[in-house]
Amino acid sequence: MKILFTGGGSGGHFYPIIAIIQELRKVISEEKLIDPQIYFMSDKPYNKKVLFDNEVIFKSAPAGKIRTYFSFRNFTDLIKTGVGVLKAVFSIYFLFPDIVVSKGGYASFPALLAARIFGIPVLIHESDSVPGKTNAWAGKFAKSIAVSYEDAVKFFPKDKVVFTGQPVRQEIQTPIEHGAYEYLNLSKDIPTIFIIGGSLGARIINDTVLDALPQLIGEFQIIHQTGKDNLVEVNNRASILLENNPNASRYKTFGYLNDLAIQMSSGVSQLVLSRAGSTIFEIASWGIPSIIVPITESNGNHQRENAFNYARSGACIVMEEKNFSPNLLYSEIKRLMDDKKIRSDMGKAAKSFASPKAGHKIAKQVIEIALEHEK
Repeated sequence: MKILFTGGGSGGHFYPIIAIIQELRKVISEEKLIDPQIYFMSDKPYNKKVLFDNEVIFKSAPAGKIRTYFSFRNFTDLIKTGVGVLKAVFSIYFLFPDIVVSKGGYASFPALLAARIFGIPVLIHESDSVPGKTNAWAGKFAKSIAVSYEDAVKFFPKDKVVFTGQPVRQEIQTPIEHGAYEYLNLSKDIPTIFIIGGSLGARIINDTVLDALPQLIGEFQIIHQTGKDNLVEVNNRASILLENNPNASRYKTFGYLNDLAIQMSSGVSQLVLSRAGSTIFEIASWGIPSIIVPITESNGNHQRENAFNYARSGACIVMEEKNFSPNLLYSEIKRLMDDKKIRSDMGKAAKSFASPKAGHKIAKQVIEIALEHEK
């Protein structure tokens, strides 16, 4: 059995793929099937170590974004995508996988088009409330469609779509408190806020947090994942803002957090501040209340839809960018941190929103379709 995964452009596409692959290995072991050959096709491997650790073979296929506004890069990216389609057709012809599993994103287009050309069955998984362009197109010919939000069901053919929720990797599902305070150099006596900017960081979150920092660290300690490219700038600004501040050591910055650091950060935090991408499902799996700040302009306004879908469960509050000021951020954090009952209710709602069996459900579908194609 050969299974090809595709998707790319961000960790929001890459890591759920890894979560599905982990569940695939479990199901195959339980059902005593022969281990499949698993491939990942994208414009870049994203994380070579994770692919290696999960025994996944990378296949390159360049791809470019098609922007909704005029840009000369649209022309160069169109050429890049054309090259990627040719590479994908060539690779898939010789691999001939039994199924192509797509998480969407511009980088999945070459593999999906090649799969359609060769009549290889496709399963897509949509992480957002509103599907991206590639998944919306692929949904027309996919054999099966899995979605993370019930609201996304309406965008796809009813006879193909199933609500599964979003898979989260085994490595970060369970918060760890033991040893976390020592590992992160935190105090056990001060409430902790965990700020997640994503792998690339989020400038508006970084800027607003910094502006509110002198107030925040007067009462709380902060774990701030800034994004690798933003770490030096954030640290430089923080050192000026907190010069001679006796609580400066309460502010901990990280460009990137490894899996253990994520588990430990979630293990000691009472509140999370985050964007409205796939991280929502990680936060839900931890059962921690959150403040979610959606990107104002995202494809199909999907981040705003994601945020308010999550908020309707009672697990978070939403702060839109137009209202995301330092004073309001401090006021909302203070209000939540001062009310243990609200935070407890939000944490329970988060756990109810989580979908711990999502990866298993998708893995079972993948194997069923692949075995049927093998015959």
